[in-house]
Amino acid sequence: MDGTLLNDQHEIHPDFWEIEESLTNQGIMFSVASGRQFYNLESKFDRIKDRMLFFAENGTHVVYKGKDLYVNPLDKEAAFQFIRKGRELPDTQMVLCGKKSAYIESKDEDFYREINKFYKKIEKVEDLTQVDDTILKVTFCNYNGVEEHTYPHFKDYNEDFKVAIAANIFIDITSKTANKGNAIKGIQKEMNISPEETLVFGDYLNDLEMMQNARYSYAMKNAHPEIVNASQYITAYDNNENGVLRTITDMGLIKQN
Repeated sequence: MDGTLLNDQHEIHPDFWEIEESLTNQGIMFSVASGRQFYNLESKFDRIKDRMLFFAENGTHVVYKGKDLYVNPLDKEAAFQFIRKGRELPDTQMVLCGKKSAYIESKDEDFYREINKFYKKIEKVEDLTQVDDTILKVTFCNYNGVEEHTYPHFKDYNEDFKVAIAANIFIDITSKTANKGNAIKGIQKEMNISPEETLVFGDYLNDLEMMQNARYSYAMKNAHPEIVNASQYITAYDNNENGVLRTITDMGLIKQN
């Protein structure tokens, strides 16, 4: 989604709907794999939500036709430990991502507006460690850049958990086995879809494993260098140049009426 299908204003190109319909008519299923909350993704694709797959919260929550196909939760006590550690870090905001809602302690309205781009259901609570929900992930935000200021504090947890830099200002912690690639691999098996029949686009480090489960893996022109190295191809256009849809069109996947 962000940095890939959407432009920097978080908009879907108007050509998307016609192109998606053409793909559907050929038996090609469109899916989104995102760190965003399922409810946010569902609202963005409301008109086609009953015919597409949603890989939400970095692959921890997979939904098809309104039903959960897969949920990979994060141990609640571990999540609360990360929250306590995050409280000690300067310039750091946190989101506890549950299956029913996202939760924040912060009363910073600018932060609320920022995460409201990615979460449709958000609850403000006094204490994140008292939340009663199935926890999918913990997200940290640092406007100074998480790769330098946040990741070093959590990198040692990588042995037991998945610590992924999701964007310049966001870092996500999920269960060890939770990532977009594992989620896609599981759905491929369940729906009898091979990697050779799979095309993916990505731009940031939470897309890394996804690139390994598709024969046609495209790093966006604007992608992180590690994603470029992990991909088979690079788009000629970035997310602000409608790179995903132009690539699909250039591949000859769109049938003219």
